[in-house]
Amino acid sequence: MTAQAHDFATIDLNELRSAIGRPDAVTDTAEAIAEHSHDWWPMNATWRHQGKAPYRPDAVVFARTAEEIAATLKWAGEAGIPVTAWGLASSVVGGPLATRGGIILDTTGMDRVLEIDTDNMHVTVEAGVNGGTLEDQLSELDLTLNHSPQSLYRSTVGGWLATRATGQFSSRYGGIEDLCVGFKAVLADGTKVEIGGAPRMAVGPDLRHVLIGSEGCLGVITEVTLRLFPLAEVRELRTVAFPDVASGVAAMRDIMLSGLRPFLLRFYDLAEARHAMKDSAFGSPVMFIGAEGSADMAACEIAELLKVCTRNGGEDIGLAGAEGWMGRRFDFSTIENVLNSHGGVAETIEVANTWSGISGTYNALTEAMKPFADEVLGHFSHAYSNGVSLYVILLGKADDPAGAEARMKQIWEVANRAALDSGAVLSHHHGTGLARNDHVREALGSSWDLYSRLKEAMDPSGILNPGKLGS
Repeated sequence: MTAQAHDFATIDLNELRSAIGRPDAVTDTAEAIAEHSHDWWPMNATWRHQGKAPYRPDAVVFARTAEEIAATLKWAGEAGIPVTAWGLASSVVGGPLATRGGIILDTTGMDRVLEIDTDNMHVTVEAGVNGGTLEDQLSELDLTLNHSPQSLYRSTVGGWLATRATGQFSSRYGGIEDLCVGFKAVLADGTKVEIGGAPRMAVGPDLRHVLIGSEGCLGVITEVTLRLFPLAEVRELRTVAFPDVASGVAAMRDIMLSGLRPFLLRFYDLAEARHAMKDSAFGSPVMFIGAEGSADMAACEIAELLKVCTRNGGEDIGLAGAEGWMGRRFDFSTIENVLNSHGGVAETIEVANTWSGISGTYNALTEAMKPFADEVLGHFSHAYSNGVSLYVILLGKADDPAGAEARMKQIWEVANRAALDSGAVLSHHHGTGLARNDHVREALGSSWDLYSRLKEAMDPSGILNPGKLGS
């Protein structure tokens, strides 16, 4: 989280407009600059309260086509001007903030649904499509992406790939890397590439993964093809209370090893269970589980899930908790209300570890965060046969916005250290952005050399989203 530095030539807006071929694509109005100087990272709330914008672009390009993106990158590369891709700015770690000024490349004008292919069950869209808008359109055809991040209505499809996003139903359907068939992108020198497109192939390495999760540092995604699924006939939900965190985590592990694949699998510690259940007096950790498919399949799977939970000390307490959560699963208001208050402090830290390591990470991270917040909440979701992700959510208050800013900086320094020291990965699906950037090299270890070689080869001038992914 270093201060913004400008070490490049002044942008000649007329030259840039000429290179793109559409004069109205480029602007440096105060309004456009302000709109592209903050994302959804909670740190930005403290900056807004103080009238600060530490990371401001010098110009904004509103691209409508891949050709305009290619022209922008080619021109910027030759001029040595930084370019940071921008979707709907739903990053909660400072991912699209322009650390060295330069150009923000806004892709939200690329918002067309290009093809819905019901033979191969694919949908192809431009990268700036709003995920929630797309899901709503598909649901009218009895189809779904089965990718459901909390930010569904605040994020773009291209942003999902750039950050290696995952959704609330990933324990069954996987992350965006599992749902992505292929995509088109533009590299730093303006070269256009198309990657993937088949169910699977063994022709060299899977090159999709060069750009998936690259946070705009290796290229700009312009068009995406995703898998489609028919809407499930039936969903069955249950709420299960557990005596302690250890028993709930054990039940999650057993579920993932049993061959069962619930579309919903979330487990809350006592502190967060009270929020999840909307009951401040609720007395135990709680799990939400859900099965879907045909009526017989869903009924059978939910019965088997409950058997696993019961063997681990769980008690079925009905539908209400899980049903309530499903109805408000896109609601950010708890955190937003804190951040909108004077001196409000709120953060979400998501990491992941193996089953043998996750309890140590939970204990280390929740303990390390206690000095920084009035409430420290924890839940486990996005489960696999070999491990699970962990969210730790902080809610608190400082004396003023400056104090909140200082505290959030401390939170990230301490949280990143606690995660790494406990053997966890720095991020499960939010990405690194600015919040984790100082620890990326350590987190990647010896593989940092491989990434740095890719970066040097693909972006030798270092123009793409500088100040991110360890740069």
